[in-house]
Amino acid sequence: MENTKTTNFIREIIDEHLRTNRFGQKVHTRFPPEPNGYLHIGHAKAICISFGIARDYNGLCNLRMDDTNPEKEEVEYVNSIIEDVRWLGFDWQERLFYASDYFDKIYECALQLIRTGKAYVCDLDGDRIREYRGTIKAPGKNSPDRDRSVEDNLSLFERMRKGEFPDGSRTLRAKIDMSSPHIIMRDPVIYRIKHDHHHRTLDKWCVYPMYDFAHCISDSIEGITHSICTLEFENNRPLYDWILDNLGIHHPQQIEFARLNLSHTVLSKRKLLQLVEEKLVEGWDDPRMPTISGFRRRGYTPLAIRNFCDEIGVSKIDSIIEMAVLENSIREELNKTAPRAMAVLRPVKVVITNYPEGKTEELDAVNNPEDPSAGTRKVTFGRELYIEKDDFKEVPPPKFFRLSPGKEVRLRYAYFVKCTDCIKDPKTGEVTEIHCTYDPATRGGDAPDGRKVKATIHWVSAGHAVDGEVRIYEPLFTKRDPDDVPEGSDFRKKP
Repeated sequence: MENTKTTNFIREIIDEHLRTNRFGQKVHTRFPPEPNGYLHIGHAKAICISFGIARDYNGLCNLRMDDTNPEKEEVEYVNSIIEDVRWLGFDWQERLFYASDYFDKIYECALQLIRTGKAYVCDLDGDRIREYRGTIKAPGKNSPDRDRSVEDNLSLFERMRKGEFPDGSRTLRAKIDMSSPHIIMRDPVIYRIKHDHHHRTLDKWCVYPMYDFAHCISDSIEGITHSICTLEFENNRPLYDWILDNLGIHHPQQIEFARLNLSHTVLSKRKLLQLVEEKLVEGWDDPRMPTISGFRRRGYTPLAIRNFCDEIGVSKIDSIIEMAVLENSIREELNKTAPRAMAVLRPVKVVITNYPEGKTEELDAVNNPEDPSAGTRKVTFGRELYIEKDDFKEVPPPKFFRLSPGKEVRLRYAYFVKCTDCIKDPKTGEVTEIHCTYDPATRGGDAPDGRKVKATIHWVSAGHAVDGEVRIYEPLFTKRDPDDVPEGSDFRKKP
């Protein structure tokens, strides 16, 4: 079952586990999004890694909603996540789970820690907890409630569950080490009070586990072997390990990789939500958004996104990938698969003065140069055509090989034409019509006398063209790294 794909440090870890039989030759991963927004291109990378590893090792991958914060979660987000992962081409079969499926078990785990003296109810509010936590250079201080008896902690936690206390008034904290060099280990909060309606458990609960507590227990319950996550969770790994070790339950291996950072966009759900809520974009699926649904609406394909994720690879070092790399992935695929058509976005009329008036003819055009099986189509040619304005220069700059006075070019699938004159608007000086002559002997090929042209340009018949809507998208942000702003600055403002 050893990996046959291009290796990386994650696969090397898995290969070593298989060699030592750590997980009994099993590979079981999961993709665990929080349903508090739409998935973006960074999630696509995580999806491809977790599902791809399971596929390559003949293992399993679960889809699990980490729905531990009812305040920010919506069924709309759950449905969009399911649709996006399926659209990308991955199948979790019957293994769609929710952290809320395990709330009773997670609650029992919290009780177990209390009974063994490894968790306590704390009355400090959020600000005081942060104050007591200390800094990187200074150790934290023990909460005044740290030495409560097991009986008192069990009673208070049960009263928290029954809804006797308001939000924020009490928390359940793990009792670890307030002087630990890992700040995450300084008695982290593992349960908080939230009187919020949950989209699945409704109003059953008014205490909810923190993500770090629920996540590792959910992994354990599902029998996950390799819990693959982004590098931001590397500092949380000691807590992941501590919780599972102190509960004495199945212990997956957490492995972190560098998240995807894409130029000229933001991948923070909080910031993307701002763009949506403030109507700076048309919605989560706006084609300018870096969401999977936005790329889908823009015309990207699942294969193009998967190929992009494969190309950028997996590393432990943060970097910014240029948007051009992603754009090239769809360009390469469409070059192989998309049927061609000729269109003119900024038209200028061409009149072929030596072509008979009223005459038209049908020419053969290739549907896809990279796929001969795609065949050909007929395009109508006549005396009057449209070409792109940028394909003509009255005074051409150096190395401009397209149409200009006295120059000859090829009209794609048609004839050689030579510019003889142009007509301009007397007020603006803008070229409104180009006059050319054509060589009848060059239909669909080269000139019989062997002369060559340096450019081939596309065109449409003026009398047979149809109007169409073309949407051209620029990057959402002009700055390469919109997150790189001075403290207190607004990422939405122009630099």
